[in-house]
Amino acid sequence: MTRHRVPAVRSAGAALLLAAALSGGGSPAAASSESLDAGAATLMAVLRESAGANKQDERLEPWGKVTMQLEDGRELEIEASWFHYLGDMHIRLVFDGPQKLQSATPEDLVRMRLDAEQALTLAARNLRRIYGEPQVRPWASGLMRVDGRANDLSSSYFLDRQFWLDQQRQHPNGLVAAVPQQGGLVFAPLDDQAAVDKLRFSAVALHAGARHARISSALYLFREGKWSVFQPPRGH
Repeated sequence: MTRHRVPAVRSAGAALLLAAALSGGGSPAAASSESLDAGAATLMAVLRESAGANKQDERLEPWGKVTMQLEDGRELEIEASWFHYLGDMHIRLVFDGPQKLQSATPEDLVRMRLDAEQALTLAARNLRRIYGEPQVRPWASGLMRVDGRANDLSSSYFLDRQFWLDQQRQHPNGLVAAVPQQGGLVFAPLDDQAAVDKLRFSAVALHAGARHARISSALYLFREGKWSVFQPPRGH
């Protein structure tokens, strides 16, 4: 199983705060003062960058364990519910709170009696219930932008398969989408060549400018109910 090392932390108690830090949704200091309801009603899924990757299918592969080295030299291992996903993206299952996101663990999924696919389906329903139905708005040059009520979770609508099935009914030849940053999800019909060409340029520019909020430099094709890599990430 793959293991990933993170910087040293001061004590074993810091492991209780690591989930929030790893999720990218808040600081360990904030985690210590906020009580978060880690239940099925607050389960969400977020996309994050897997720099250098170019996975070719949507099959979920567990990320593996994270190794923390304490300042006294001891090491701790924890395992979060993260999954290698598609292209240069991975999925993190998290619990949503007022100020932060907290990573779910495999034990949380067992407790909720969910496998990874079921958890993703539930997370998409929760996203719609809490932050609204995905809204499609014209953006530029034939491109369409997808938004909800929480800007930094707009990218999570990429994982809402029912939404894309609904869009595909209008564009049966397929849809090309970019998810360059946490607040950005843009798509165009495959048969609109001018819009797709615009998306190729825009996705790279948005990804390059996003810095710590980057997700993917690739383009993705939704057709026949599933995603595939349409244009590989930069460097591939």
